[in-house]
Amino acid sequence: MALGTSITIRLEMDKTRVTFGEVAAAIGEGGGDVVAIDVIHASADSTIRDLTINLPESAREAVLKAVGELPGTRIVNVSDRTFLAHLGGKIEIRAKTPVKNREDLSHVYTPGVAKVCMAIHEDPQKAFTLTIKRNTIAVVSDGTAVLGLGDIGPKAAMPVMEGKAMLFKQFAGVDAFPICLDTKDPEEIIRAVKQIAPAFGGINLEDISSPRCFEIERRLAEELDIPVFHDDQHGTAVVVLAGLLNALRIVGKSLEDAKLVVLGVGAAGAACIKMLLAAGAKNLIAVDRCGALHRAEKYDNEMWEWIAGNCNPNGEKGELGDVIAGADVFVGVSRPGLLTVEHIKSMAPDPIVFAMANPDPEIDPELAEKHVRVMATGRSDFPNQINNVLCFPGMFRGALDCRARVINEEMKVAAAQAIASVVEDDELNEQYIIPSVFNDKVVDRIRQGVVEAALRTGVARRTPPDFR
Repeated sequence: MALGTSITIRLEMDKTRVTFGEVAAAIGEGGGDVVAIDVIHASADSTIRDLTINLPESAREAVLKAVGELPGTRIVNVSDRTFLAHLGGKIEIRAKTPVKNREDLSHVYTPGVAKVCMAIHEDPQKAFTLTIKRNTIAVVSDGTAVLGLGDIGPKAAMPVMEGKAMLFKQFAGVDAFPICLDTKDPEEIIRAVKQIAPAFGGINLEDISSPRCFEIERRLAEELDIPVFHDDQHGTAVVVLAGLLNALRIVGKSLEDAKLVVLGVGAAGAACIKMLLAAGAKNLIAVDRCGALHRAEKYDNEMWEWIAGNCNPNGEKGELGDVIAGADVFVGVSRPGLLTVEHIKSMAPDPIVFAMANPDPEIDPELAEKHVRVMATGRSDFPNQINNVLCFPGMFRGALDCRARVINEEMKVAAAQAIASVVEDDELNEQYIIPSVFNDKVVDRIRQGVVEAALRTGVARRTPPDFR
């Protein structure tokens, strides 16, 4: 399941010492495949060519070494499409109103801007209509839990946050700005976010390590009057619930009656557990390093303590292999290789397996395929990708449109139900339980459900015109 990539090598070749056939052979032996050739310069004795090569990421160094060691070759430069897409950053700010003359300047800046400032000073709620606050969120991280990379720091986390901002804009028309904080202190993070909050209509927390993320989100949600959403937790949980609702439809089981096992009680796992409980799950067992969480045990982790008190109604104990027997559903948000074929064989008939560790799932989907009824992963190269990109654009689109104070559990469940509803009855099958992130119905359905839930639960400060 090696991840693939594409690189371009600019190669100078001495025609008297090496042939292109030798170069192509070396690339092939290293694991690459030449898919395009562009001649940049040619003379009687030498040539410079750009070679575009598809290859597994793991073969990159081997290919470069094989080419570089050929007599008569010189690698001038190596680039790949991913790096090129990030040159200079991936987002920019543009003016909505052109400033072409002195009169234009007087409206957008001094002196005209003063009366707008005073209008907001007299009625702070006007910031939602007279500034970017109405449609802008902050994507905030400290770079301590970047997907698949871990604690890489705020500077290295910026490309992820920029990408998040791009997706907000492309999928839901929400303006977003990446903010990476150079601190790991929860109090400093809380203070910094509160200080920048006046400019934003919502806060999307991202890639903040567990268990610090729980307290940071809880405090900010309590102390700010705009929605705060930790996407690693709740975005994942919403999409898991959406996929599971449809998977259960396929096997003819209900969430209330199913036995569920969730492996991995970090940020995403804890949120999945809370979401499944909020949606009606009764028999859910959480498993982590210590085994199955249960009421008879005391835990230092406050979240684990809460989960132990609200899950595992039959008090099952032991490791994953002990509690997965007879389970209808497995949800993995942990590490590769922790789920085995033997585990799956011990589950109830028509088992549902969501193995979402990234980039390598808890079990190789190809190994699990013949033993499960429905399989989902976090990867795009297998069917049924559980991707939180399905959630956060529509979630914030709805929250901003109704000026929600918070994003509550009812809004999250509504978002999950909305995502699930995009897959029509005649489309639903084992290979298609969740819509594509590019399905243009997703954001509108989520927005509808989220606004309705916000209005119903009294957290909306505005009723959008299409809901009146």
